[in-house]
Amino acid sequence: MQLRDALDDYKRNTGHATRFPGERRTVTGRFSGGEGRLVHVDADGELRDFGYPLTGQTGLVRSRIGLAVGNDVTWLDEAATEQRYVGDTTLIETVHDTDWGTVTRYDATIGDAHLTRASIDADDGHSNVDPEELSLVVYARFAPDGRDDRVGQLRYDDAIEVYHADEHDFLASATGFTDLRGQLPATFPELLDDAPTDLPRDRDGDRYEEERLSGEVIVDAPFEDGVATVGSLLTDRAETSREAARDLLAALFEDLDTPDALAAAAGDTIPSAPESVPSRESVVADLRVLSLLSAESGLRIAGPDFDPFYATSGGYGYTWFRDDAEISAFALGADDRLGLGLDDWHARSAEMYVATQRPDGSWPHRVWPRNGALAPGWANARIEDGPDVDYQADQTGSVIAFLAQAREAGVDVEGLDRTLVAALAGLDETLAADGRPVVCQNAWEDSAGRFAHTTATFLEAYSELALHGDGLTADALDDGAVDADALPADLSAHARDQATRVYDALDDLWVPERGCYALRETPEGEIDDRLDSSTLALASAHRSFDALGGDAGTVDDDRLDRLVSHVETVVDGLAHESDEIEGLIRYEGDGWRRAGQYSEKVWTVSTAWGANACAELAVLLADRDDPRATAMAERARDLLGHVSPGGSLCEPTTYLPEQFFDDGTPDSATPLGWPHAIRLATVALLDDELPKTAGRVAADD
Repeated sequence: MQLRDALDDYKRNTGHATRFPGERRTVTGRFSGGEGRLVHVDADGELRDFGYPLTGQTGLVRSRIGLAVGNDVTWLDEAATEQRYVGDTTLIETVHDTDWGTVTRYDATIGDAHLTRASIDADDGHSNVDPEELSLVVYARFAPDGRDDRVGQLRYDDAIEVYHADEHDFLASATGFTDLRGQLPATFPELLDDAPTDLPRDRDGDRYEEERLSGEVIVDAPFEDGVATVGSLLTDRAETSREAARDLLAALFEDLDTPDALAAAAGDTIPSAPESVPSRESVVADLRVLSLLSAESGLRIAGPDFDPFYATSGGYGYTWFRDDAEISAFALGADDRLGLGLDDWHARSAEMYVATQRPDGSWPHRVWPRNGALAPGWANARIEDGPDVDYQADQTGSVIAFLAQAREAGVDVEGLDRTLVAALAGLDETLAADGRPVVCQNAWEDSAGRFAHTTATFLEAYSELALHGDGLTADALDDGAVDADALPADLSAHARDQATRVYDALDDLWVPERGCYALRETPEGEIDDRLDSSTLALASAHRSFDALGGDAGTVDDDRLDRLVSHVETVVDGLAHESDEIEGLIRYEGDGWRRAGQYSEKVWTVSTAWGANACAELAVLLADRDDPRATAMAERARDLLGHVSPGGSLCEPTTYLPEQFFDDGTPDSATPLGWPHAIRLATVALLDDELPKTAGRVAADD
């Protein structure tokens, strides 16, 4: 997104009840990709690239597609339109009902290329025009190297090349071009005008330079046998010559000339779900989304970056190690239960966590997923001078938990043991003498304190290390910022002891009058007893801790009662329902992105977390033949239903947006990877464990 587009959107949406001006929203439409490049096909058919964090290439920042008969152009985004995914793939079918006939489009992103195949049926009562008289008009604006200035064009018979320095972007047609022209972006007077600018403009013969010195092009591609196909390709000049780029597009046009061929190619970009998996539509959607958001490295963006200028947020097109590690752990658990064949995912995640660990054993706030380089952030206290308050310790806890589970699952990557030992030392360094984490930032990144959620991640990390850390020793460390002499000889036993300390220290956060654990202890030492959905992480953390005790378990009866009370209190207290939606808000008093809404907004992460916490707790209860397991399992299924296909928080695209307004309008990053991973894991857990739970409880009754 360029500043011109942000200003244009600002003009169009200032004062809107549920839209924040200056953004490029993805709450409608679908994404295609899965191998790096990420292209959004909006519900009206507009194409935009969102893959810069994944590939380092900007590509398309704006586009329109239309039909032309002579000088008469009908833009498809103004026609009645329907859209769907084709099967389990990332191939998108968009059908436009125009006055010239029904246009059926297929959009597929294959590697760094994107193809749009359009066919027209003019014999359906719309018009008597001969399809051969029509041409497909494509307006495309490229921003190579993220630039909309100092850009040039090179033109060929069947392609146009837009370049700045390193990034060279190509637009080509399988049937050549009958016309092509360029134009300058919105001018200064247009930017300063109160009214938005409609693009593209009509041709201006007096502006020769606009034909060559911009990233904006308008081309006419003729139909042959009722079909026209255009493609774009993003390249790095050091890796792909212009001849090779044009040859690649020509080969794709030849090889992928039918919808079936496009579907087969698009299907290869994501894992396939076995036919036998439960809730298969949901599982397919989750695998699709997590693939779309993944870089070749294996790291993922949190979601498509709808706000690159930080107008209302801090951006989403980065890898947070909290979100990413929890996604990795959820995917690992689901794979184990459902047989999804995600071994490559687990290995790539582990390799990147090893590669991005800091010398002190921690992980930075956020990084670029394509290479793990430090990305812009506000919680890098352990890199900067000064106190460590602006550090999110839960991120390190989440990474440790996944790496320990991956080690047990047989994921074998170089440096894994060293990484776990260094991380253990780093975790110890941020555990206070009273057994709880030190003052730091929270999971929502909007306050500081000593949080129940951070404590939960420490409990789970220590427990998973104790369970799966056999053979770990300080000898695995090499020279660095971690003091090997400060670590005991038996690291697994040490992790067990630390887990017990954290488990006991949780009592400090118990609020008896509310029947729940506090959100945090403030930096001033006060107890903040608001309900917070992130504290639902205590359920899975206690399951990990309970496994330390073998068959007997280690969670005592009093703690189990408190845990049940906590989960019930949080789920009931954060529940929010309107005529359109039902789910959980993030926390009491959450004022973020409310716009004109008086109450807190419902979040899909929170709702999915509630479902997962109830499922985890149901299994823990069933292990003790506790009859409360049945009711807790039903709570899990009810909450899962809200974020499942057909639920009020799941869009018809099968995407989970981050948030919803009460009127049912989705908002913020869409799709968001974290709730998709929680949904995937919860479906697997309910299918694998809770049938056993029901049987055990029924037998006990």
